[in-house]
Amino acid sequence: MTLESGDHTLTLFAYRTGPFRTILFYALTVLTLGIFRLILHWKQKWDVKMRMVPCTFEAAEYIYIIDNHNVSELQPVLRKSNATIPTENGEMRKVPELRWFVYRKLEYVWIDDLNSDESVDEISDNDNCWKTSFEIANRIPCRSLLAVSESNFGLTLSEISRRLEFYGRNEIVVQLRPILYLLVMEVITPFYVFQIFSVTVWYNDEYAYYASLIVILSLGSIVMDVYQIRTQEIRLRSMVHSTESVEVIREGTEMTIGSDQLVPGDILLIPPHGCLMQCDSVLMNGTVIVNESVLTGESVPITKVALTDETNDSVFNIEKNSKNVLFCGTQVLQTRFYRGKKVKAIVLRTAYSTLKGQLVRSIMYPKPVDFRFTKDLFKFILFLACISGCGFIYTIIVMIMRGNTLRRIIVRSLDIITITVPPALPAAMSVGIINAQLRLKKKEIFCISPSTINTCGAINVVCFDKTGTLTEDGLDFHVVRPVMSAVNQEIQKVKLEKSNRTEFMGEMTELTSRNGLPFDGDLVKAIATCHSLTRINGVLHGDPLDLILFQKTGWTMEEGIEGDIEEETQRFDNVQPSIIKPTDDKSAEYSVIRQFTFSSSLQRMSVIVFDPREDRPDNMMLYSKGSPEMILSLCDPNTVPEDYLLQVNSYAQHGFRLIAVARRPLDLNFNKASKVKRDAVECDLEMLGLIVMENRVKPVTLGVINQLNRANIRTVMVTGDNLLTGLSVARECGIIRPSKRAFLVEHVPGELDEYGRTKIFVKQSVSSSDEVIEDDASVSISMCSSTWKGSSEGDGFSPTNTEVETPNPVTADSLGHLIASSYHLAISGPTFAVIVHEYPELVDQLCSVCDVFARMAPDQKQSLVEQLQQIDYTVAMCGDGANDCAALKAAHAGISLSDAEASIAAPFTSKVPDIRCVPTVISEGRAALVTSFGIFKYMAGYSLTQFVTVMHLYWISNILTDGQFMYIDMFLITMFALLFGNTPAFYRLAHTPPPTRLLSIASMTSVVGQLIIIGVVQFIVFFSTSQQPWFTPYQPPVDDEVEDKRSMQGTALFCVSMFQYIILALVYSKGPPFRGNLWSNKPMCALTIFATLLCLFIVIWPTELVLKTLGNVELPSLTFRIFIVIVGAVNAAVSYGFETLFVDFFLLGYWERYKKKRSIEAIIDYVPTTNSDHIRRPSINGVTSSRTESTLLSAEGQQLHMTTSKNGKGGENPHSSALFERLISRIGGEPTWLTNPIPPHSLSEPEEPEKLERTY
Repeated sequence: MTLESGDHTLTLFAYRTGPFRTILFYALTVLTLGIFRLILHWKQKWDVKMRMVPCTFEAAEYIYIIDNHNVSELQPVLRKSNATIPTENGEMRKVPELRWFVYRKLEYVWIDDLNSDESVDEISDNDNCWKTSFEIANRIPCRSLLAVSESNFGLTLSEISRRLEFYGRNEIVVQLRPILYLLVMEVITPFYVFQIFSVTVWYNDEYAYYASLIVILSLGSIVMDVYQIRTQEIRLRSMVHSTESVEVIREGTEMTIGSDQLVPGDILLIPPHGCLMQCDSVLMNGTVIVNESVLTGESVPITKVALTDETNDSVFNIEKNSKNVLFCGTQVLQTRFYRGKKVKAIVLRTAYSTLKGQLVRSIMYPKPVDFRFTKDLFKFILFLACISGCGFIYTIIVMIMRGNTLRRIIVRSLDIITITVPPALPAAMSVGIINAQLRLKKKEIFCISPSTINTCGAINVVCFDKTGTLTEDGLDFHVVRPVMSAVNQEIQKVKLEKSNRTEFMGEMTELTSRNGLPFDGDLVKAIATCHSLTRINGVLHGDPLDLILFQKTGWTMEEGIEGDIEEETQRFDNVQPSIIKPTDDKSAEYSVIRQFTFSSSLQRMSVIVFDPREDRPDNMMLYSKGSPEMILSLCDPNTVPEDYLLQVNSYAQHGFRLIAVARRPLDLNFNKASKVKRDAVECDLEMLGLIVMENRVKPVTLGVINQLNRANIRTVMVTGDNLLTGLSVARECGIIRPSKRAFLVEHVPGELDEYGRTKIFVKQSVSSSDEVIEDDASVSISMCSSTWKGSSEGDGFSPTNTEVETPNPVTADSLGHLIASSYHLAISGPTFAVIVHEYPELVDQLCSVCDVFARMAPDQKQSLVEQLQQIDYTVAMCGDGANDCAALKAAHAGISLSDAEASIAAPFTSKVPDIRCVPTVISEGRAALVTSFGIFKYMAGYSLTQFVTVMHLYWISNILTDGQFMYIDMFLITMFALLFGNTPAFYRLAHTPPPTRLLSIASMTSVVGQLIIIGVVQFIVFFSTSQQPWFTPYQPPVDDEVEDKRSMQGTALFCVSMFQYIILALVYSKGPPFRGNLWSNKPMCALTIFATLLCLFIVIWPTELVLKTLGNVELPSLTFRIFIVIVGAVNAAVSYGFETLFVDFFLLGYWERYKKKRSIEAIIDYVPTTNSDHIRRPSINGVTSSRTESTLLSAEGQQLHMTTSKNGKGGENPHSSALFERLISRIGGEPTWLTNPIPPHSLSEPEEPEKLERTY
């Protein structure tokens, strides 16, 4: 069964337990001493298959749930007899049995034909059988809500009791899991279970010291993990816990109760001077001014109006009636209604079903972050386990051949497993992360999820919120540019050039005086009256921009009796309009008769103003302000200066926000003015001028964005503000680059294309100014010898004006022109929603090139982050508000600039409230990732080196002595592992990210290659020792003799392996461009020098104490001892050369670039020419359709979305390029793919290649 639950699609399976399976389960658990149960705990799917049998949902005892992120969960079905459930219209009724299960804090109730008023035909759709408790009552008529409000009686005590029993208390509670439970769940993870196995073997082999060290390190790691989990739970609980006293009407009586006692259907009384909403409710009378910044990120008061039943038969819908809904978590600033009347609302949703509850659930249950390094880590360990399996078999065979005792065979064969798979690996892997966390803390960046630091090393796109993140929390007034018109009766008789009639005046910074302004200062009058400000508790509130401009004029506003705060709450349907009084004329006053509120789709707002001093009562004036483009389209062309667009573009290129102002005289009386439609008056306007606002971008923003661009990290703005503001800030801070064109993606509601879909429009905007933004020549990618610098008018997209740089020897082949977009797109949330729902085939391409997303709701921000992840981006999200929580949690790395709600959801919190923390987090992440790669390969190399040593010695029934093991494990390996991550991050971001695939050809070649080199060297020493004239063969013990592990060949192998461990540490300790040089890690340099000298001393001049402590046998020949040192030096030279020249230079350099180039060219279908440029072949019918794109991509290979595909198990991804790179390479130099997309069903399906299978 498939169930749609909000934005998630759940797949449900019904199961019940069987007696035979249950008995078998417990028997196997007891017989295997719990190991069988532990395996089933790791693989829940196996647990379900083993213990349960499929059944119908009517008979189900358990529901197995799989969400659209492939995360599974098993929940029991709960039952209760003689219960009550709501009907579709919200009324409660009895049912014989109630069955439900709880999934992620929501209760899902089973609805069948016995429990429903629907017909059998309507209930037959299984998708509707499980519903959340609040989805059942989904068809409440508006007239029912109005009737409840008008009755003013409320719920009875019995109704309240039944509803409390069904819906539960109105509490958003985060339960703290017991510490013991957290400890147990941490201990039974596969890594720690293997550590328990390892230390058990070591204690049994009397290797107690190192075993005790591993136990101590593991316990410390477990305690730290549990502490972090508990800290996050406590912080989240403190954020969401909120209980207040509220007033309700029950049984006709007003009473005060705790907000946790609210139930759907309660009549809630909203206090006149505001409160924090504790539930979702619908407003039934009056008006309410609320601050919804927790939802939208904008601290702009919004007026909610009472519900009406316009059609007398309409069904209430929260989405459609959002203007009537007061959402949980929003702040009510003020209510307004008739004197003596109270504002009422009816409770709709409580607890986790509210909008705030959905936000909390998105924090508690985020989309699982699929970082490939972690997956590869487990796969590589399986690879080591396979090697240990071979060693296990080899050990048994050899020891049986040598006649060893059963106990020795068991201990040695199990010991080889602990040698091959290092149990200290989890502790060693955390070293780089811990060091990075400490360095971040010194820079006032705090991390509550250290495992995320590694993920930051792969980040290639950063999404920024705007307000409070890129910019300060407001705007500054810059100047106004009034329009001077010389049109009069005499000039109209003589035909003059337009440029002589209308022109801009100079810049003006003062608005307090109207002297010298054209049209009797109507520009100032328009600024003072055209706004949506309102007075709350005697203080003006509203859009910050309106507030700044109004205060700049110095005018005053009255709404009723000046200074009477109580009067404010009683202004409802007030006939008296707002009065605006100027300061330069004490006798003047202007009444705002009608207000047409701002609309993001219309990009303007207007007011109708009446001057009481006018002789005629029907002489009114319309003032309108909005985007320069929109006001221009509404104005009489004769009133617009010729250089209007030049001036607009000039200011916009320098990052200013522009507002155009216009007017129109109206011949209307009061009655007509109150009823006229805005379309009838917002036309034939007369241009008054431009207002220029300065975006207060934080001082560090531009530098950080340029730094990220230099590092080839894409920057994206995701804001709740309007599109034009977002574009302006994006230009100023460098997200919109000067060398690329910018396009706005818009739609007109109701206008459809030939396929019946909402029509999408694309229009060009201005880009950034070269004077403001760092030129792309300085941010070009060092791995590319050329970048797209523009477009020619001939073919729309051609590599012109390319910048040639000194090629990087590792990555000399250029691919920048294949995978770089030549333009920016900007889109608003409503248009993005249209594309997601009506043009799903375009979403991937849009997310690949769109860099400004405005008017984005919190769930849209989260959806965008997830979409970017689906096209192979590793996403960081930087924000500061509660509306960013879902996106912060969904991103691979969330960075909060706030101590409030956002810090709960984000792994990183910066105490410095600007974005300078972003490159710091990324650079430390890259250093930690490279360190993790290095430490893993070092630990794997150490294990394999010791494995080779032991394999040689097992051939002669020997093994290293305890002293030799202790010296290697506790001194060399432990000390190098602890200091390995002490190397700081490189001082600047590299142009390319570090490798993220542990199972790549380069990584595997590195480990296997070093293993071969080490194995050859050890074999040479092992064989050479046996050929010396002074050589004495090892005599293995017979039967129960005390084993003397000392041998000449063991000593020789120990001596050469000491140098090999040091060599591995130095070879895998990578430096620039991601980490500092080796000498920047002074402790490791000192350790390297000390360890090398000590090893030379042990090999060449061993004392009797050294020989006895380590269990070495003296090698009589000084020449042979020097020979071992020389062999070690040769080993060092060969290992370093192999890693540097072959792995880094060839495999990670030329080979990876060659594979990526071939992969992209196969998708883009380029034809190489003699001048090394590429010409794009025309697409089908001249249209680059998404269907053609998806067909080509699927023909190229089976795995499109590399982060989510199940294909390619156990091997490297068949593609050498990320999906977003292949998408960008296909969409071309013009955004024509957005304007006339062909629906997928209208294109014929091309024939699939026989050798490939399509993956769904």
